[in-house]
Amino acid sequence: MDKLNFINEELGKLKKSGLLINIRTIEGHQGAWITVDGKKALNLCSNNYLGLANDPEIKSAAQKAIENYGVGPAAVRTIAGTTTLHKELERKLALFKGVESAISFQSGFCANLAVIPTIVGKEDVVFSDELNHASIIDGCRLAKTRVVRYKHCNPEDLQSKIHAEKDASRKLIITDGVFSMEGDIAPLPEIVEIAEKYDAITMVDDAHGEGVLGRGGRGIVDHFNLHGKVDIEVGTMSKAFGVVGGYVAGTKILTDLLAQKGRPFLFSSAVTAADVAACIAVVDTLNKSDDLVKKLWSNTRFFQDRMKQIRFNIGNTKTPITPVMIGDARTARDFSQKLFEEGIFAQSIGYPTVPVGKARIRVMLSATHSEEDLTWAIGHFEKIGMALGIV
Repeated sequence: MDKLNFINEELGKLKKSGLLINIRTIEGHQGAWITVDGKKALNLCSNNYLGLANDPEIKSAAQKAIENYGVGPAAVRTIAGTTTLHKELERKLALFKGVESAISFQSGFCANLAVIPTIVGKEDVVFSDELNHASIIDGCRLAKTRVVRYKHCNPEDLQSKIHAEKDASRKLIITDGVFSMEGDIAPLPEIVEIAEKYDAITMVDDAHGEGVLGRGGRGIVDHFNLHGKVDIEVGTMSKAFGVVGGYVAGTKILTDLLAQKGRPFLFSSAVTAADVAACIAVVDTLNKSDDLVKKLWSNTRFFQDRMKQIRFNIGNTKTPITPVMIGDARTARDFSQKLFEEGIFAQSIGYPTVPVGKARIRVMLSATHSEEDLTWAIGHFEKIGMALGIV
């Protein structure tokens, strides 16, 4: 097995640099408080923004779907994997997003891998925010397209870059809606204006905007009232929806083409009936009430205001994603470990997820948290931060 020695060497390098990820194990359902590695802890690192991952109505919908459709799809969507549930979800997603059509995938990652290579190729140019998600980067690699990166959330730099490529046969501007490590929001109105000027296609990955931004969690396009002006919306049902899956929303001709050429749609089994039914139930829940979204934002303001008062640097976040900036990866790892010892589950994030020297504790707030929970957590952040010289 000498030929695999390089793997041990690589793992050793990660450990030595403080970048070896400690993958903890959850025992039971998601919620404000969970059991992690046998220890009860306040959950501050889940994407379960609205607490729907353990909602009784959502679970009931999944259970009923298993009774009616079974546990597995047994086929890809184009052969025998498309059920009436898949079609119902896509119809309801389109109405929820205010677009003509939607098509669902196994994950948001798969949605990006499907749509980017379908839309652009070798002769085209993609203009991509430098902090876009890995799924966008990989989608561009699969498309074998030329990628021009512009400075993060910088319309002026995008304008300069796209002007220099104005003669490209097809131009696609891609941005995250909410940036998962920074918590800031893309300047979508300015991006749309530039796209219209240079006849470029616009695409937004709204993974962290779904269920968070806009009316009742309808996302960044609704947040900026840009309906009809963004060509492609990619969403996930694995975060605020509390389930699993992704989708692309836009025109019917777009989704028709993806059903013919989107490789995850063509070559990977359909999402299970239980997951699809749960996603339908989530859309119904969000259509009925925005109470959970309001609670999420109330918790966000409470936590972030108090963290700033005790002099933590939380970057330029404008969303419930709260990066507690540490800097050094080892210090961030130690901070996370000390939090866990106190009963707080908040993982450290280091390179390559974020640049070297910008390690952080990424706190993910949820509608499931109470102010008492957050007050208790803030006290422990302050104590550990003072001990480590962070505040």
